[in-house]
Amino acid sequence: MFSSKFYVANISNNFNFIFASMSKPSRYKIAHISSAHKDLDVRIFHKECSSLANLINKNEAEFDVHLILAGVEERIQENVTIHTVPIEKNSRLKRMWKTVNNVYKKALEIDADIYHLHDPELLRIALKLKRNGKKVIYDAHEDLPRQILGKDYLKFKKIISHTAEWYEDFIAKKLDAIVTATPFIKERFIKVNTNTVNINNYPLLSEVDMSDMDHPKQNKICFIGGISRIRGIRELVESLEFVDVECAIAGSFPESFKTEIIKENGWSKVEELGFINREESLKLKSESIAGLVTFLPLPNHINAQPNKIFEYMASGLPVIGSRFPLWEAIIEKNDCGICVDPENPKEIAKAIQRIKDNPQIAKAMGERGKKQVQEVYNWAIEEVKLIELYRSLLI
Repeated sequence: MFSSKFYVANISNNFNFIFASMSKPSRYKIAHISSAHKDLDVRIFHKECSSLANLINKNEAEFDVHLILAGVEERIQENVTIHTVPIEKNSRLKRMWKTVNNVYKKALEIDADIYHLHDPELLRIALKLKRNGKKVIYDAHEDLPRQILGKDYLKFKKIISHTAEWYEDFIAKKLDAIVTATPFIKERFIKVNTNTVNINNYPLLSEVDMSDMDHPKQNKICFIGGISRIRGIRELVESLEFVDVECAIAGSFPESFKTEIIKENGWSKVEELGFINREESLKLKSESIAGLVTFLPLPNHINAQPNKIFEYMASGLPVIGSRFPLWEAIIEKNDCGICVDPENPKEIAKAIQRIKDNPQIAKAMGERGKKQVQEVYNWAIEEVKLIELYRSLLI
């Protein structure tokens, strides 16, 4: 941390140090901005905003934290002042234009010292904020160019991907800092902006504390998260034909995709839960014998670190994940689950059967995964990097 002792030890002119201390504001104003994310997003609100705002509770009140979103209730929650602008629900293009313009106006009204942007569509206002003398951080949650390559419905996706990467890099090199959600994304951005910090999307320790290793298990596996073809849902449902287990799927099914998938033989074993809240999610994980995250091998998946891997681990749940090198290093190296070919339903079923037939082995896997989250893969470690980045930009 940057304490007064640090400054005294490193600044030879005591007069200048005292003057600087007197002129420094007691609390810096920080504004996180998203035009696309929902209210109470886990990374944005529960992790990043809360980590900065909760310094107040630790008697280290350095930051006055604001969050600008679209179409939410304005309020103060957990020391974070939440602002809203009108939302454009029926058109992505309108959202990317009108909502972003409204977000920019609100950002200027707040007059923050640092603006932390959470969506690629906000990059077009990043340099405007810089021209107003503000510090600007871009938070790359996803590897956008590789994400675009995974969208089969897009025409000319290679051209769009290349253009997106050029545009992101062009803006990123002019900003004060880049925050990334995975080491792979960091390696990309650090080539254009040396002040790039990887802040992994690891679980909150509170989620580990709330999990119950001794909760009675049901003959059930679970998948929790966004539902789409590229996340291997069809192959997961197909695998249920070869193993006697129920599968609880929590998330919203796109109607066109659901119309196709309900025709699969394994669908009769699916418990469709729709969207569930954090408490319901914790309960579901405590009842399940394994958590599934068998994304298909697309460019944006192979080098990603899905939250669900760590959230399953945090709940003491064995993980069945895709056989990608990065995921194998997390799941199999730590012996907390099994990696499979996500395009092979029979191999997925075999892994489920192994977990089901060996409850003691499964419990040991869950215990090792939980221990890894407690010691390595947790937000308490990551938030230190976030806070130090802010302090470095403000000294």
